[in-house]
Order: sequence, then structure tokens, then C-alpha cells
Amino acid sequence: MKKILKRYLPYMKEYKFEYFLVLVGMIFTVGATTATAHIMKPLMDEMFIQKKEEMLYLIPLGLVTIYFFKSVGRYMQSVFMTYIGQHIVTRFREMLLEKIINFDMLYLYQNRSGELISRVTNDIERIRYFVSNMLPELLRESLTSVALVGYIIYLNPTLAFYSLVLLPLAIFPILQIGKKLKKYSRRSQEKNADVVSRLTEVFNNSEIIKANATAKFEMERFSTQNWQFFKINMKSVYVGDIVSPLMEIVGAAGLAAVIFVGGKEVYGGRMSVGEFTAFITAVGLVFQPIRRIGSIYSKIQDAFSASERVFELLDRENKIVDGNKPLREDITHIEFRNVKLAYDEGYALNGVNAEIRQGQNIALVGDSGGGKSTFINMLLRFYDSNSGEIVINGTNIKEFTQDSLKHHISLVTQRIYIFQDTLAANVAYGQEIDEERVKEALILADAWAFAELLEDGIYTKMEEFGSNLSGGQRQRIAIARAIYKHASLLLFDEATSALDNESEKRIQEALDRYTQDKITITIAHRLSTIKHADMILVMQKGKIIASGKHSELLESCEVYQRLAGKLKN
Repeated sequence: MKKILKRYLPYMKEYKFEYFLVLVGMIFTVGATTATAHIMKPLMDEMFIQKKEEMLYLIPLGLVTIYFFKSVGRYMQSVFMTYIGQHIVTRFREMLLEKIINFDMLYLYQNRSGELISRVTNDIERIRYFVSNMLPELLRESLTSVALVGYIIYLNPTLAFYSLVLLPLAIFPILQIGKKLKKYSRRSQEKNADVVSRLTEVFNNSEIIKANATAKFEMERFSTQNWQFFKINMKSVYVGDIVSPLMEIVGAAGLAAVIFVGGKEVYGGRMSVGEFTAFITAVGLVFQPIRRIGSIYSKIQDAFSASERVFELLDRENKIVDGNKPLREDITHIEFRNVKLAYDEGYALNGVNAEIRQGQNIALVGDSGGGKSTFINMLLRFYDSNSGEIVINGTNIKEFTQDSLKHHISLVTQRIYIFQDTLAANVAYGQEIDEERVKEALILADAWAFAELLEDGIYTKMEEFGSNLSGGQRQRIAIARAIYKHASLLLFDEATSALDNESEKRIQEALDRYTQDKITITIAHRLSTIKHADMILVMQKGKIIASGKHSELLESCEVYQRLAGKLKN
């Protein structure tokens, strides 16, 4: 508990004024609660037994005043603690997403999107509930308990001993329950991530599910995890909800002791009826916050478990270490020097050497798994090499800041990303929208003809995954996005796979003119795309086994001859 609170402390320090107002509210609430017990003494002794007439006015006025301050105090606590909690978790949500989005691609590939979404939503929500609700309740109930216990001891130390002697006996089982709850809570959060992952997979693959009539199959898979989630949550409830009854039993035993011993004190004339009433009221009131503390303690384990999961991500070091040198000039020269990249199952790249200069159009061909996509991913620093180096404009790529490096690179893959925004915003993604530049990019990508016919033209809102466009139209938008960026290095990973031959030919001709002063690297699936490349790199098992022009490779490379026979025209 101390460790987690210590992690939150730097953030909480920024809300000193709000915490001061919360403290004022707590003082009002605690003072009013203690005063509620204290007013019982004059109510019984002076109003009912001595029958002082002025008490008929003072006691009701006192009660109204007490509950006025209590209500104001609770309102102040609620409003400002909610503000602190919401503000902190809003920042945490942004910090967590920023951390995740900047992780190396290997980590993002290896972790399910549902798991990461669960961290940003479910875990953060549990932290919000802790900061906004449980933490202020814990502080308030603790202060209330201390104040009431102090008042009980002040009234009658002997009687206080008999009424509170059972409390320590309840602490040990509560601590044991807390440990169990923390374990169940972590399992619950992990299973929640499984449920979110399953839902994400279902929604992202709805077409294939419908096409294969596998809705029942998917429902069975979801149902299994959904009910596992239910069982884990119920285990947490079975264990956690025993705290309140346990404290009820302790409270009842304490109250019974008070009535027995206090009754003897009143019978013996050592205590007035008013004092006994005030005492028993205070005892009744003190067990309520103590019971709440026990219940809060058990629920806090859930928040601590979520906090640990969040801090695990925030503490994780990124494997891709950013450089400190901005890349200001265009990329005019790229060199791979004996680059090796190893995965668990072997090498993705194994001793790759290549030199590429401004104005060159490079094509990558090879069997699946040959290292083509890895080759271009290395230029984006999705991964870093285990040995060797990639040099851009004479400088090791690792020395550049990633943002400045990627500012000079445009990527188009066969997997098209369309955001829920206007068509223009998708083309100018991440940059200010310039209508003329958008139009120019759309024309070069052979997309203007359909774009201007849309309901709101380039300001037509795209649906999720661009579902209001055809596959070919989405691919054209992706190409237009790459053109709009005016990058000096263009990477195309089967970027025209969804286009017909005529459309690809038109786009290719436009790109040939557009990329004359740029470097273009293309992973191709059509012979027509690579025939006119300045250089073709043939890749197999992570190595470049041959390079040259189309005609040269047809004569000298058997692997290329086989690949060329498979490629579509």
C-alpha cells in the first residue's frame, strides 16, 4: 500500500489547494459527527430529565447546525476529491496511451489490442474510483474513527476499554482477506482484458464471421471467457463481502459490552443517563466508520492491483531508444551495412548490405518471410538491428530523433488505415489541411474522380475502417496520404494490391513523375510494378541473394526467374 501511495504522491502534490478544501470539508464532517454524539448528553440530562425549557430551542437549533456543517463538509469533499480523481486519471490515461503508442512494434505485435485497451480503460477507471471515492472515504472515516474513539475515552476510559477491546481481533482476518482480494482482483483484470480482446476480434472480423456463418462458434468462445470472468468476480465478492458482516458482529459484541458495563455504571450512580446515552451513541457511530474502513480496505486491493498493472507499463523501458539529432535535410542516401535482426525462431535479416541513392526506384521481391517487410520496417525504426548499422545521409539512423526521421518517410502498406474523420483529414493526416494540396495528392493517386462525387466532397466523413469506400478507393486514399506528406523516402508494401491493372498503371505513371527526385522502395506483387525499377533486390531467408535490373536478373538468377513466373502482369 505504501509503495503505491508513494507512486501517486508526486501527482497529488499538484493539488494542494483542492486537498486543503477537502481537509476543511473533512473537519466539518468529523466535527459534526462527534457533535452528534455529544449533543445526546444535554438532550437526555438537561432537556428530558432536568426539563430545562431553553433546551427545547437550543437542541433542535444545534442539530440543524451540526447537520448543516456535516452536509457542507461532505459536499466539499465529494466535489474536490472527484475533481482531483478525474483530473489525475485523465492525465494517467494520456500518459499511458503515449507510453503504449511509443513502444517498439515488437511489443505491440506481441500484446493483444484488447489487453492494451483494457489497461487504458478498465484499469484506469478502477484507479479513478480509488482516487475519487475510496481514498477520501478512507481518510474521512479514519479521522471520524479517531475523533469518536478520543471522545469515547474522554467520556469514560474504563467503559471505552470494554467497548473497543474486540477491535484488534478483527484486524488480522481483514488483512488476510485483503491479500486474497488482491490476487482475485488481478485475475479479474486479466480476464477482463481477455473479454475485451475477444470483443475487439469479433468486431474487427465481422465480415469473415458472417461469411463463414460462425456467429454461434464465436458466441461459444466469448461465452466461455465471459462466464470465467463472472466466476472470478464472484470469488472476489464472496471473500470481500465478509468484511462488513464481520465488523457488524464485532460492533454488536462491543455494544453489548457497553450496555452491560454502562448499565451497571448508571445503576451505581457513577454515570448519568445523558453521559451513557452520549457514550453509547458515540460507540454506535464509531463502529460505522470502522466497518466502512474494513470494507474500503478490501476494495482498495482492486485499485492497487490495477495500479500495479498501469505502473508496469509506465515503468517499462522502450527497446527503441530515441536519438537526439534532428534530421532536417531530405533523405538522399541510404546504406545497409551487414545488418542483422534476430527473432526467437531465427533471423529476419541476416547480413544485409545495400546502398540506395536519391532518385532511385528500388523493388524488393522474394518468397513470403524472406525479409522484405522487415527491410522497410528497419528504415522506420520499428525494430533496431542486433548488429550492423543503417546509415542515412552518412549518419547512423539511431542518432536521429524518430519524429524527425519519420517526417521524411511515407509508408503505404496493403493494410489500409482509414480514420473516422473527413476524407481531407485522412489525406492530410497529422498535418494542416490545404485543399489544393489535398486535391493534387488525390489526382496523383487517381482518387479525385470518386472523391469529388462524394456527398460532401473531400469533407465527407469516413466511416469506421473506411467502410463507405471500396477496397480500391481506400488504397488510393492511402497513396494520396503518402503523396501529401511530400516525404523524400517513399515505402510501398504491396500498396496497389487492391487496384485493377488500368488504375495501377495510371497511378504508377503519376508516381514515376512525382518520385524522380525521391527514393522509392517497393515490395511488389506484380511484374509490371518492378519491370522498370532501377534496381531489384531479391531476398530469401533474410538475405539479399541477388540484385540488378529486371533483364539482368532474368538471365543470371534462377530464384528471380521462378518468382517472375509467379508474379502477375
